[in-house]
Amino acid sequence: MSKTRVLIIDDSALVRSLLSEIINKQPDMEAIGAAPDPMVAREMIRAMNPDVLTLDVEMPRMDGLDFLERLMRLRPTPVVMVSTLTQRGAETTLRALELGAIDFVSKPKIGIASGLTDLAQDICEKIRGASRARMQRHVAAAPAPQDVAGEAKPRPVNFSRLSTEKLIIIGASTGGTEAIREVLVRLPADSPAVLVTQHMPVGFTKSFAARLDSLCKISVSEAVDGERVLPGHAYIAPGDRHMKLARSGANYVVQLDDGPPVNRHRPSVEVLFRSAAVVAGRNAFGLMLTGMGKDGAAAMVEMRQAGSYNIAQDEATCVVYGMPREAVLLGAVDEVLPIGKIAGRLLEKLAEMGGAAHRV
Repeated sequence: MSKTRVLIIDDSALVRSLLSEIINKQPDMEAIGAAPDPMVAREMIRAMNPDVLTLDVEMPRMDGLDFLERLMRLRPTPVVMVSTLTQRGAETTLRALELGAIDFVSKPKIGIASGLTDLAQDICEKIRGASRARMQRHVAAAPAPQDVAGEAKPRPVNFSRLSTEKLIIIGASTGGTEAIREVLVRLPADSPAVLVTQHMPVGFTKSFAARLDSLCKISVSEAVDGERVLPGHAYIAPGDRHMKLARSGANYVVQLDDGPPVNRHRPSVEVLFRSAAVVAGRNAFGLMLTGMGKDGAAAMVEMRQAGSYNIAQDEATCVVYGMPREAVLLGAVDEVLPIGKIAGRLLEKLAEMGGAAHRV
């Protein structure tokens, strides 16, 4: 089996050496070169044609984001960003994902040698995921359909009563930040509440929620333990904490915990979906979006058995068709749709149901 050929781009000689060592220890990948800046990398990419790049965000001679934007326009290549765990680093990383980067690794600010070594498994898994990614030339994100001049707008639906009981439950991993945005920006201000578990480390989910909040009609925030789940709001599972749906009297509430990783993830989609099956039952809509692995697929079966309506993102629009594929194979899914049609289908289903939520 041919190895995944990785080019490392980082201004730190230590990081280049450590990443090369980590990659070369894997039987299925090899570090074919290391560049100290994007200008050198540009020539190495032409000469070596790597399968995957690792790219530092802050680089000399050319900013990492500028380089990434040009790369995705001219020569789309899977990229794993290497980011510092700071607020600015988180915001820059989210911008890199918007520009077409597949995933990212958090570079520790201190103890970088031991820190990167501890992250070796995670780094290699993300490179493997990137090597399987579906690449396209990057174009600016399109506005939601209701914002496009001349296009027919979906007929208005009064969700005021329905929204208090119905819930939209989303799981995603690799490529998920953009897929989640594609769904949430299309939801109206009176949408049912949305709970989202996206595989993302601590320090990034708050910035992710803030970015979505600036783009969406609904309010988006990082979830807080014990808060009431309200229509017109989306709640993002904090990095490194599981998020569950719970009840407090007649109300839905968020429950966070520090339990062990599930399917190697915390937060885990499995944990959120299983709680939705128990607590929301047929009042839930389950969405499985792009991601590597199978986290959440088994629990999505439980959601469907409890009466939820489940949709998986289709292979053509997934960055990595892993988690949706597993859900489909297990029979957990009612429909498979391209990412741009999922929100519209949810609104159609809600319109069909009318006031049925209060008769379940």
